Amino acid sequence: MNKPSSRVNGSVVALVVAVLAVSSSAPLIAFAAAPALAIAFWRNFLATVALTPVTYGPRRSEIRGAARRVVLFAVLAGVALAAHFATWMPSVQLGSVATATALVATQPVWQGLIAMAQGRRPSAAGWAGIVLSVAGAAWATGADIGVSGEAVLADILALLGGVFAAVYTALGERARVSLSTTTYTWICYGVCAALLLIVCLASGIDLAGYDTRTWAAILALVAGAQLLGHSMFNYALQHTSATTVSVLILLEVPGAALLAWLWLGQTPRAAALPGLCLLLVGVAVVILGATRSTRPVVDPALTD
Repeated sequence: MNKPSSRVNGSVVALVVAVLAVSSSAPLIAFAAAPALAIAFWRNFLATVALTPVTYGPRRSEIRGAARRVVLFAVLAGVALAAHFATWMPSVQLGSVATATALVATQPVWQGLIAMAQGRRPSAAGWAGIVLSVAGAAWATGADIGVSGEAVLADILALLGGVFAAVYTALGERARVSLSTTTYTWICYGVCAALLLIVCLASGIDLAGYDTRTWAAILALVAGAQLLGHSMFNYALQHTSATTVSVLILLEVPGAALLAWLWLGQTPRAAALPGLCLLLVGVAVVILGATRSTRPVVDPALTD
């Protein structure tokens, strides 16, 4: 008799833990005294290592039996994931945690535009959300123009991070038709880590020699946002609608801003706050406008 209630309680706890885990991502990136691309490599490489025993244990037969087309989509999703991390993570170090986290949260907006390009027209609510989101992003970015060119570059990189996140999810929809979440993310993280390693080596970026606090931050990123947040969101999806999960993921923005304020002393710029709020309202409207779709608006495998 208590099973439904326990499942609901379990989902609530899972969602709270997941939001807290992903909210820590941007502050940890800003805190770590290491190049953003190096942090991106290590978090994906270590996550791949952590998932390997499962993938090559219970899931080994799944990889061997996967169709080439499905694996190709998973690999391409990994390429898009690398582009996401290579743009969004530097934006956190160049600008503010609050703005970077809010702008990358425009992912559902770009997904809606990708769906439109594929012949699926957004609903009226979807269009309204897109307009609100664009207006909010323009407001927030405009507020940064008077701050510095570096702040504007950070905003552009964060928006590109949202675009690549949407591409990653669109490709992932094809791959996850027959691949389990664990196998799919293992392929994506592995491809992502390999590409980021090549970029780091080609650019002469140091991959070691960091202090203890930086390594602790990187390990916290892997354990928190990369693995724990991902796992908890997927657990919640078993008992909660994808729309609810997608909207709740937006709580990462105020969560990250609060952590950055309390921990790093980053006070959100007052001029940008109305734009960021408008942006989040717009994204929420886009997500709610997509409730007729049976596919998740946000892929929980992507945790910032």
